[in-house]
Amino acid sequence: MFLYMLLFSLVAFVSYTIGSIGTLRVAGQFVFRRNLSRLGRGNLFISNFRRLFGVSGVIKLTLVEIVKDLLPILFGSLILGLKGQAEVGRAFAGFCMLMGRLWPVFNRFNGCHATVALAIAGALIEPSVGAAAAVVSAAAIWFTRYISLGTLIGAVMMIITSILVVENQLPMLLLIGCAALVIVRHLPALLRISRGQEERLSFKKDLTYKLDSKF
Repeated sequence: MFLYMLLFSLVAFVSYTIGSIGTLRVAGQFVFRRNLSRLGRGNLFISNFRRLFGVSGVIKLTLVEIVKDLLPILFGSLILGLKGQAEVGRAFAGFCMLMGRLWPVFNRFNGCHATVALAIAGALIEPSVGAAAAVVSAAAIWFTRYISLGTLIGAVMMIITSILVVENQLPMLLLIGCAALVIVRHLPALLRISRGQEERLSFKKDLTYKLDSKF
């Protein structure tokens, strides 16, 4: 029992810590060699990033996101796999990693949408669960132009598919927990959307960066 507690604690610490490290910080430090946070936020960031780095830059940033989210889950699989619980390790690590993404200790617990992280966590337990969450999230984001709403809808889909597909009860409950974390984190966005205060995703060229003194 003590060994199990020790292994779970180790997985929780490593997964939450890695999840708390921002993708932009990692990509800026090791790939793009510049402070990406200075490009702004929301549509401003998308416009500035696409203008500077193009499609290849978007692909690189996405790959950084995927690798960063994969690492803690694979670590959890490896560590708890020592006790024959690799699937549980992946699910538990995914849960802790999402905690870090949504409430990062390195950013005053102000996290991001974690859309990619949610899909990856699901895919490594049951590919169909992750695929369903990713497809539904992408479609919802495309049609509504709200990242928060698309992520929330994807989380609901993950709960449904986890119940229907995942046979191992503990991984299923952890996946449901992952989706529940995302739903709780994004509930305030529904209120902002109803008030017309939530920013929509736009693919139009944004020139407001020229007015940004920090750029």
